[in-house]
Amino acid sequence: MPREPLIGIVGKPSCGKSTTLNSLTDANAKVGAFPFTTIDPNRATGYLKLDCACSRYGKEDLCKPNYGWCEQGKRHVPIELLDVAGLIPGASQGLGLGNKFLDDLRHADALIQVVDVSGTTDAEGKATRGYDPLEDIQWLQDEIRLWIENNLHKKWNTISRRHVATKSTTVETLRAQLGGYGASKEMVAKAVKSVPNLPPLEKWDNEWITRVVKAFMNVKFPTVLALNKIDHPDADKNVSKIMLKYPKMTCVLTSALTEVFLRKLKDQGYIEYEPGTEFVDTYDDLGPDCGLKPMDPVLKDRVESIRDLVLYRFGSTGVVQVLQEAAKKLDLVPVYTVRNIQTFTGGHGKYVFRDCTLFKRGTSVSSVARAIMGEVTIASAEGVGGKRVAMDDIVEPGKNDILSFKVVPGKDDAKKDDEGAKGEGKTDSKKTKHKK
Repeated sequence: MPREPLIGIVGKPSCGKSTTLNSLTDANAKVGAFPFTTIDPNRATGYLKLDCACSRYGKEDLCKPNYGWCEQGKRHVPIELLDVAGLIPGASQGLGLGNKFLDDLRHADALIQVVDVSGTTDAEGKATRGYDPLEDIQWLQDEIRLWIENNLHKKWNTISRRHVATKSTTVETLRAQLGGYGASKEMVAKAVKSVPNLPPLEKWDNEWITRVVKAFMNVKFPTVLALNKIDHPDADKNVSKIMLKYPKMTCVLTSALTEVFLRKLKDQGYIEYEPGTEFVDTYDDLGPDCGLKPMDPVLKDRVESIRDLVLYRFGSTGVVQVLQEAAKKLDLVPVYTVRNIQTFTGGHGKYVFRDCTLFKRGTSVSSVARAIMGEVTIASAEGVGGKRVAMDDIVEPGKNDILSFKVVPGKDDAKKDDEGAKGEGKTDSKKTKHKK
């Protein structure tokens, strides 16, 4: 059964990792302006914003998810996030909390690297002025690479001799060595294939090992840069330098602290705010019948400053977009499982598309069935309109992403047939129902 995707939030201490986590989730990670505020990894449920299937059929008013929420056809689907201890130069040699960081990191499927573009924290997260954040991007990638390389170098002679003696393929040998990093055979094969003119493994020198490890990192740890603290006066010049130096990397401009502040104001009843947009409405904007609380002059000025420096200038705080970009790196597809394929409802009631689970594009319908239904015998799968869907067919956006499964009942399956086939699904107990 495939496990749920896990997105790691990484970066040096005090760059805004925990604030970014808080801005994406219901978590309350410790936040502090000093190194190693995060010691134990924080796992939390984030919410990926995407277009819900209900909007395709004009059923927005009937969409009430079991997990997450849906507002006017915009669905917020649970996804697991991991905020790990801050990394400093030398982590691959065990400096700081390096060994712990890298061990936590191996479980991630994609990374959001938070970069402090204000230049107000040095490589170790200590307060400074004028620091060049370009250095953070390079050394973090280098530390991850060295962590993997060092482990290979320690036993490379043995690996090479065994490879020749057993007449194994390059993929088989590397899969055995990289399995501890969560590498599948397909993942290793993709990395090896991407290295041009690769000689036989027994002829690799240190340079070839480095090339292969870099290729593996690109496959195992696809990365999005969250260029954080964009409201700082020095941010513009640093953002420009980063984008010029790394034109192929996905960069998203963010202000995580602003997002956390706006969500607090919304929860306290001072503003109406849709995360991921520039729209913030106050009592003064909507009038006395809006139900919002009036703000004092200090709070008004702060909201106006946020509008001018972040929202109107950049279009949003960027945190919703950075999670969307990380999900794109994993090529995730939302799949909706329902009991009634004609009405899209669950086992009971009028509400539609109660369950939504994220799968990698190209996942087979049979794999979806196992993940949702468990180890039961599936009689058939149906798509929109009651059309039969082959179990070896695959899911893609808009194709086989709305499914209903019929189970062959047996003495041990009767209860699963009654409960699981409703499409309510087997949802991870770590997920939290979110009512809006």
